[in-house]
Amino acid sequence: MTYETINPTTGKSIQVFPEISDAELERVLATAQHAYEQDWRSRSIQERKKVLSAAAALLRSKADEYAHYVTLEMGKLKNEARGEVGLSAKILDYYAQHAEAFLKPRALTQSAGAELHLQPIGILLAVEPWNFPYYQIARVVGPQLMVGNVVVLKHAENVPQCALAFERLLEEAGAPKGVYTNIFANIDQVGRVIEDERVRGVTVTGSERAGAAIAERAGRNLKKCVMELGGSDPLIVLEDADLESALNGAVRSRMVTTGQCCIGAKRIIVVGKERGEKFQADFIARLAALKAGDPAEITTQLGPLSSKKALDLLLQQIEDAKQGGAGILLGGKQIDRPGFYLEATVLGGISETNPVYRQELFGPVASFYIVESEAQAILLANATPFGLGASVFTADLDRGRRVANEIDSGMVYINQAVWTAAELPFGGVKRSGFGRELSELGFNEFVNQKLINVAPSGAAPSGARCSPVKKRDLHTAVAAVNTASLTSLCAYRLVLQAFGSIGLLTRNRR
Repeated sequence: MTYETINPTTGKSIQVFPEISDAELERVLATAQHAYEQDWRSRSIQERKKVLSAAAALLRSKADEYAHYVTLEMGKLKNEARGEVGLSAKILDYYAQHAEAFLKPRALTQSAGAELHLQPIGILLAVEPWNFPYYQIARVVGPQLMVGNVVVLKHAENVPQCALAFERLLEEAGAPKGVYTNIFANIDQVGRVIEDERVRGVTVTGSERAGAAIAERAGRNLKKCVMELGGSDPLIVLEDADLESALNGAVRSRMVTTGQCCIGAKRIIVVGKERGEKFQADFIARLAALKAGDPAEITTQLGPLSSKKALDLLLQQIEDAKQGGAGILLGGKQIDRPGFYLEATVLGGISETNPVYRQELFGPVASFYIVESEAQAILLANATPFGLGASVFTADLDRGRRVANEIDSGMVYINQAVWTAAELPFGGVKRSGFGRELSELGFNEFVNQKLINVAPSGAAPSGARCSPVKKRDLHTAVAAVNTASLTSLCAYRLVLQAFGSIGLLTRNRR
């Protein structure tokens, strides 16, 4: 595995970074364990908050610098890169501000004295992708550092400078050594990290293939894991929807990050032949007008794909779709210029037997469908192994909610493209993974939800106070138990609990 910065705008290699040695990897884990046990888990919420808040402030003050690395290494448009930096700062701030409330012990009111406490569990391994190189880290680091865990990051091999930049960010913000560490590890080393008994959990955002391999290894070692994997999100336009609003949402959602977005609308589904044809024509016209260029230039609307590998995969998928009977309504070819550029592409006439019918197209390629009814739209939306996000456009909000409830996905947005924010839970179902990130749900994924049950001094073994009981009441209870033939130890214990103490029962039976 080679960690290398290759500018996707030019295709030229800029810098190669060495893999971590086995000896250094052991030092990383030992340092992380020491930081967790001897420092970070014991720090107050306010001390942890100070570090996360400082990191968020640094991201904002150095937004151009951090955005530069994203554009350089994976080709994200300049404004989108700055937007990602800002979103990452918001996530760090969100957990810094809300952790105290999330960590507050909660009384379990149905059982007097019972409390639920959230506590950290130790070192977490995060395996993160290249398409949102800061945002993906922030939604792990924010909650997990605030709860008291420590994080070891294995980032994608094509964004090493982004990985190092985030490590510097936490160091500059005051995080002690070992609280957050980047490793340039190979596949075998990652496997050994997962198996290491000091590592207590694994979180992955990436392909379903990578997720399945890591989940299998984590499962064999009884490690908790969260999987945020692929998506082939549908965007449904019902026959009463505002077409202009839906069109804006579809174009924006499909083309954000040059189509390399997990929650981007990859399958456009329009109900009604006449409206569908109009929507299709307008959608194609909008995509055809996008101007390709250097993503560092503010006027560029279509950036490169992240790598030659990504470009080659999409070109092969387009060819497979064509061979399977699909029509190429727009684009479909590599752009004749340096770098990894693909024309904005629209595929139509995709049958159930077409290879791309069930695949994720991770780039500026949209699958377009025109159906006759709402029922057909829902069936098509669910005809995928994925279930991450979905959008439904309609003038009838109650109808939108009903359709949303029938779509198999972790998130559904009505009259808007799927988007993300610190306070909104993020995650999917089916082969899109399991577990949640962001919001309070993300905070609770890697914690010990510890029950502390408090009884007053002098309480009975069951935790209840002793209370006087009349002899005839005791005989009535015992008779009822005998009548029901509940002579087991469990039934006997129920009687003891009902009347307070073993001593009381013994005395009354003499």
